[in-house]
Order: sequence, then structure tokens, then C-alpha cells
Amino acid sequence: MRPTLIPLIWALLLSLLASPSLQADSSTLPLDTDWQYRWGDSPFDGAGTPLWTRQEAPAEWHPIAFPSNPPGREGRHHAWFRIPLPDGDWRDPVLYIYSVDLIVQAYLGSELIYQYGHFDERGEGRFEGWPWHMIELPEAFAGQRLHFRVFSDYTDIGLWGEVKLMERPDLILYILGQSAQALVVSGFSLLIALLAFILAVLQANRRSFAGIGLFSLASGMMILAESQASQLLLEAPMLWDTLAAGAYFMLPVAMALLLEHWFARPRLMRRLWQGHLLYAVVALGLSLAGVLDLSSTYPPFDALLLVSLTIMFGAIVIQWGALVSEQKVIIAAYALFGLLLVADMAVAHGLLPWQRVPVSLGALAFSLALVAISVADYARTQREIRRLNRDLQQEVAARTRELEAMVERLREFSYQDPLTGLKNRRHFDEILTHEAAAARRHGTPLALVMVDIDHFKRFNDHHGHEAGDAVLAAVGELLREHFRDADVVCRLGGEEFVVIMPGATAARAEARIRGLLHGIRECRFRHRSIELDGITLSCGIAAWPEHAEDPLALTRLADEALYRAKHRGRDRSETYAVS
Repeated sequence: MRPTLIPLIWALLLSLLASPSLQADSSTLPLDTDWQYRWGDSPFDGAGTPLWTRQEAPAEWHPIAFPSNPPGREGRHHAWFRIPLPDGDWRDPVLYIYSVDLIVQAYLGSELIYQYGHFDERGEGRFEGWPWHMIELPEAFAGQRLHFRVFSDYTDIGLWGEVKLMERPDLILYILGQSAQALVVSGFSLLIALLAFILAVLQANRRSFAGIGLFSLASGMMILAESQASQLLLEAPMLWDTLAAGAYFMLPVAMALLLEHWFARPRLMRRLWQGHLLYAVVALGLSLAGVLDLSSTYPPFDALLLVSLTIMFGAIVIQWGALVSEQKVIIAAYALFGLLLVADMAVAHGLLPWQRVPVSLGALAFSLALVAISVADYARTQREIRRLNRDLQQEVAARTRELEAMVERLREFSYQDPLTGLKNRRHFDEILTHEAAAARRHGTPLALVMVDIDHFKRFNDHHGHEAGDAVLAAVGELLREHFRDADVVCRLGGEEFVVIMPGATAARAEARIRGLLHGIRECRFRHRSIELDGITLSCGIAAWPEHAEDPLALTRLADEALYRAKHRGRDRSETYAVS
């Protein structure tokens, strides 16, 4: 199931992968809705089939935005997640998962189609690494329900990062595109480490080169081991995770080792790097001996690292004036790298929403700082280092342009509701802020309309969620056609929509809404040749400056007007009344 025989040629051609064609095409489908979870583990029948994959049990399953860390864990180690797979025209479909905490089984219907890790008779198992996962799907997967059985005694439980439905070739290109910058920066950091160790040997009085070399080696190895492309080079998750952990644990050792030679009272820094070195040796030793899982070594280390970084940079602030310019440059690079490490740590522990933290940029900044210092200190190597720096910058710029183009396309997708094609809540929040500022600046009116489909839950219960989705899509299309090009129509979520009308007064919005309500009443909704009756809308209207001193208050006021329309019988619009 996992990509055990991915051709090595993809990695060898990495230097040629600089065009937008390497990004996943429009067939990529993020699975970020309709997830459900259930705590505990399913019983199995005599044939070894989990009963939960056969039972609907709607009261036992609960909705969740993303299949990770459901509420109310309370020490539980087992969880199930499920999602209905969508329709689509796929040639070689696979499901891509960024990572799982900690081991997982996937069932399509009641058939086991994927497993990572070994489940014992109690449904438990040991940590076996954090690889990304590629789950092959059969041609007839559309409409079937996919179940995930997860065991984790780690701080997190469930799927992590991204879950996408993709074509297999697009997934490989996506992995390479995501890893390109990390691989380049890793290679450059390892080269800097080699040069620093050579200088440490040749220059006995420059012991700080040992700390620089160790830091570059650790950061380069960590970035390489954590890059997703490493899994294409060698399918050995525990090896890569052990290398990443060892490199990660050595970063504060290298930082404190270097600072020890720059401070008048080095004892504090010596104690820091000795303590971290002891932790690295003990944690990795116990992990390799099978006494504890590698995953359990991260939380204590992260807490220790936060304390150490605080102590290090507190000491730096006290002695900043006594440092020379070269030392200040290296410490500034350390600080940037440390901030990125803390941000990445916060994402890993769920303190920040999931995102890819560019830790490699911190390593790149540190490496570039060393290059500049080496150019100033060692004239004999000046021409070679300049050439290396220029080539690296060109290559990184090319990769960065590619990644920026991909990020821009992903950003556009992140502003769109996949069901209706309208803009989503995130876009609404940003555009309302923009239009409110424009209204204040130019003194032009601004109207906002909240739209809600009446009795939609009852409709879903009667006709089914598939019919409900069809009505949502149809209403979204009617809203898009009914309003002006200058108006912005967004889906806030569920059956609720919102319309921003720049330059419109409340009276103008009321006239437009009357036409909308009439059009909805006359519209005939159909799903699978079945006519769906009784679709009506309730609307709430608020306008600036008629109803509010602050345009940003229109959302609340229009929502109050919508509530009044619901209270007065639905199938109507209400305009906010200033008390």
C-alpha cells in the first residue's frame, strides 16, 4: 500500500523540477468536510470484520471539522473516523494523508484496504514512524464510506495535516514540489557543516567552528529527514524519524556549544549543552532499545528546548553590547531559526492551526550568514564561496517562485466553497473588512444581507443530505445570478449565505431581496427526477450608515434582522430596525 518502490529517478531529476507543471492539477480534492468520529474500538465478528463498518449508528458518530483530536479524549487511546467518498472522474486514484498519530487501519466499506503499524489483540501497537501515506482506492470507490481505525498513546490522536484525494502521478509531483526547497537548503547546510569542520581542524584557535559545524549538520539532517521526499529515496520511516529526532535534539547542543566560547562566564552555556546532550543520548538509546516509543521523547524535549532558548537569548540580551558584528549576525540567524522551531513546535502540539512552517528558511538564513562571514574572514576561499552563494540563491529563487505560484493557487482554492462554488467564510471576513474601509474612505453606503434556507434540517432529514447538497448548490447558483457583479456572495456554512452590496442602501437591498424571494418561490428544484417543494428563504438586511456607526457591525445587525424574519414566519425579509 505504501510507496515502497517509487523510482529513484524522481529524486535524481529534482534539479530539473522548476516549472508549475510539477504541481498537482485540478483533480486534487481536499477531504475537509463530512468527517465524523467515534471514541473507542470496534468489536470484530468471527471473520475479523469490525462491526462499526457495517452499522450506521448515527447517534454514536459525531461530526468533526478534521479527523484529529476529537473533544473529550479523557485518556482514551482508540478512535474511529469516517467520511463518505465523493464522486469524480479518476484514472488512478489514491488518498494522500500527511501523517497519522500513531497507527491506522483504513476500511472501504467493510474491506481492509490499508494498514500502517501492527495492531495486537487489544487493538494497540507501537509507534512506527510518521510517514506520509498513500492509500490506493479501487475504481468503484465513489459513494462508499471510508473508515479509519486509529490507536495512539501519544499526545495527539488521529490523522494530521492534510487529507486529499489525488491521482497517483500528481501526488508524487506534489511531494517533490513541497520538498524541493527543503532538499536544496539541506544540501547547502550539510556543505557548510563540512567546511566548518575542516576549518575547526585547521584553525585550532577557532573552536567556535565546531559549534557552527554541528549546528549546520544537525539542521541539514533534520530538514532532510523531515522532508517528504526522503520517503521516496528510502521507505524507512523509523530510520528517518530517528535521524530527525537525533538532529533535532542536537540543535540546542550546538547553539550552547558555540555561545560557550563567546561569553565571559561560560558555565551556564556548558550546563545547557551538556544537559541536552545527555537527554539526546538517553532518549535515543531508550528508543532504540525498545524501552519507550520515539514519539514519547518529543514532548519533554520541546518543553526543555523552550526553557533553554529562553535562557540562551536572555543571556545574549545581557551581553549583546560586548559581541562583535560577526557574532551578532550568527545570533540573529539563530534567533530566526529558534522562532521557526517554536512555531513548528506549536503546530505539532495543536497550539496553532496546521500549516507548513518554513523551518528550512531559518537554516538557509543561518547558512547564508556563515557564507558572508567566511567571505570576509578568508580571502583565499572568497571566489568559490561567492559562486556557491550565487548558484544557491538562483536555485532557491527558482524553487521559491514555483512554491509561491503553488501557494497562490492553493490560496485561491482556500477562499472557495467546494459545494456551491461561492466564496467561503474566510473570504467574507477579508472582503467585508476591505469594503468597510472603502465605504468609510469614500463615504459610500454599504448593505449586507444574511440569507438562510428555511427548515433546512427538516428538509435534509426528509430528503437526505445528497438532496440537501443539490439544493445548496442550486441556491448558490441563483444567488450568483441574481446579484450584481459588484456584489459579493459567500456561503458562511451550512444553509447560511451572505451578500455584501457595496454602494447599496437598505432600500436598494430590500428591492433586490424582494426579487430574490419571488424567484425562489417560482423556482422548481429537482434531484434525481424528483421535484423538491417548499424551498423558501429568510433574509436579514442591514446597511451603513443607516443602521450602524461601524460598517463591521453589519454582520451582527443583519443576523438580528434574519432572526426576526425567522421569528415572524420565514419566507420573508426583515430590515434591521434602529431602536
